[in-house]
Amino acid sequence: MRYFLTLFVLQLFLASGTDAQVYTNKVVGQKNEAFQDSLKTTPYPYALPIWGSKAVALGFDLPYSAGLSINYFSQESELVIENLMVGFNNGPMYNLDEIVRFNEAKAAASAINIRPDIWVLPFLNIYGIFSRANTSTSIDAGIWVPNSSNEWNELASIKTKAKFNASTFGLGLTPTIGVGGGWFALDMNVTWTDVSALNKPVVAFVFGPRFGKTIQFKKPEQNLAIWVGGFRVKYSSSTAGSLPLNDVIPTDGLQEKVDNGIVKVGEGQMQVDEWWNSLSGLEQANPINKAKYATANRTLDAAGNLLNALDGALNNEQSASVQYSLEKRVKDMWNLVLGSQFQLNKHIMLRAEYGFLGSRTQFLGSLQYRFGL
Repeated sequence: MRYFLTLFVLQLFLASGTDAQVYTNKVVGQKNEAFQDSLKTTPYPYALPIWGSKAVALGFDLPYSAGLSINYFSQESELVIENLMVGFNNGPMYNLDEIVRFNEAKAAASAINIRPDIWVLPFLNIYGIFSRANTSTSIDAGIWVPNSSNEWNELASIKTKAKFNASTFGLGLTPTIGVGGGWFALDMNVTWTDVSALNKPVVAFVFGPRFGKTIQFKKPEQNLAIWVGGFRVKYSSSTAGSLPLNDVIPTDGLQEKVDNGIVKVGEGQMQVDEWWNSLSGLEQANPINKAKYATANRTLDAAGNLLNALDGALNNEQSASVQYSLEKRVKDMWNLVLGSQFQLNKHIMLRAEYGFLGSRTQFLGSLQYRFGL
């Protein structure tokens, strides 16, 4: 469990927006008339972006057409896990939604990525993402079943923290435009992470609208941009695969927990049966009692099947494996981002961005170098 939740976090944060905030700006205002005239009369010296010379002739100030960024990104998120199915040694799969409760599922991640980009059109930037990541996931979960009084009791608990390393590849595009230093950008990207333990690559999509203002300093190419925006993530929600048992659950002391759990399930079933048999025919016909009895039997059966299958896998610990499938999502799809970028000149930029609100926090730091093509 700790392994595939960690993989989920990996796909989530590697999809995060990493665009440095440069844009094509329409120069306006009387104090900028000289600059406007120089743009219109100076030949545009680069091949990219397409129609760059026409944009300059209309009074647009273009960034250098190519760039390379080095980014550091960190994130912490709360997760929601649903439709959890688990089996052992390629045996039957059991749905655990009703009996497994996640008290906490939090993940932290950090990555260094490289982002090359080019302006293909005056208002459209495309880029690639190449990243190496470190993640950690903290899981606190328990197996719960009800008794004859419909009170739920914890049979066993799982607390673990896993660390994982991986690499990823992504592609993105950013339509953006500015007028008089005010601007908006719509960052979008998709990433793929191929992990041997999964049946298919992990795919994630990010949409990040940003609206900002650039403050010009006395030096012609030096400025400070500030912005506010949003961060929305969507990913391939289904995950399935097979792992060695000891990669999923620490096996030290596990056999004792399983044995105790099997005993508790048996005791719980006896209590439920005694309660049901003590009811009169009229009481057994009561829909509330029938629902309590059905729920107790269903969850006790699920817990018993899971524990018995795990017990069998532990008897063959050297070759024990876990098969799983699940649906996962972030607790909150959107969060707010605030950011700023200092442009030393049109070649060098430093950027920082912080995301918060909801159940996700994130930080991005970036150094970018731009040049003409």
